This record gives sequence, structure tokens and C-alpha cells, in this order.
Amino acid sequence: MLMPKRLKWRKQMRGRMKGTASRGTQVEFGEYGLQAMEPGWVSARQIEAARRALVRFMKRRGKVWIRIFPDKPVTQRAAETRMGKGKGAVDHWVAVVRPGRIMFEISGLDRTSAQEAMRLASHKLSLKTKFAARIETGSAE
Repeated sequence: MLMPKRLKWRKQMRGRMKGTASRGTQVEFGEYGLQAMEPGWVSARQIEAARRALVRFMKRRGKVWIRIFPDKPVTQRAAETRMGKGKGAVDHWVAVVRPGRIMFEISGLDRTSAQEAMRLASHKLSLKTKFAARIETGSAE
């Protein structure tokens, strides 16, 4: 499971997810990507499940890039605990995703296979997503 090696602070506030992604909105490494259409938290478990779905479908063809990392700790109190007594222990890790963010990229597959792979991966995530292709820029020769 993905998680940071070390942190400056053990617990974090929840924060807000207003606006769209300012970085990571273009397919940079692969040929096709999976783009978030709404804001949300994507857990480390969801990222791993989506990665496994991609790799399993691709059958050792192509390459996968994960463009998000779960670096936000989410705390949770023990079940049936009274209020007070401070903040709970870190339970799991999430990646904060804003609309427009490319979460996964793949290369080495044809378009229809890539769309099917991304469809399978998107079912593992809690956000609405869309299939994105690399924007080819004309080379200046």
C-alpha cells in the first residue's frame, strides 16, 4: 500500500477541495490517461485496486504510471468511543484529487484496449472519470 516514508506532522486537517487541478492535467508520460471529473479523496486501497485492474488486463504489455500519491493522513476514532479525548489515530492515507487531474497513464496498447483497461480501473475509484488521450503537438522542424 502506498504511504509516505516520513512526515513533518503526524495528523492533518481535512482541508477543502475547491477549484480545478492546476497541475497534472495533461497526459505526459504515456499515450492514454484516466482523468478525474469531480473532486474527492482517493484512498491508497483504491489506487492499488485500480493499478491491479490495469496490470491484470494489460497482461505484461505496455507500462503504467500512477500520477497521484496518498500523502494525506485520515484519522478515525475507535468504535463506540465517547466524544472528547482528542483526535483519533491515523487510519488510512488518501490522495486529494481535484477535477482535471490525470490519475493513471498507460502506454503500449491500442486505443480500444486502453479504453477497456481504464474502464476497469475507473470502477475501482470513487470519482467520476473520463478517458483522456495524449495531445500531439506538431514538432517544429
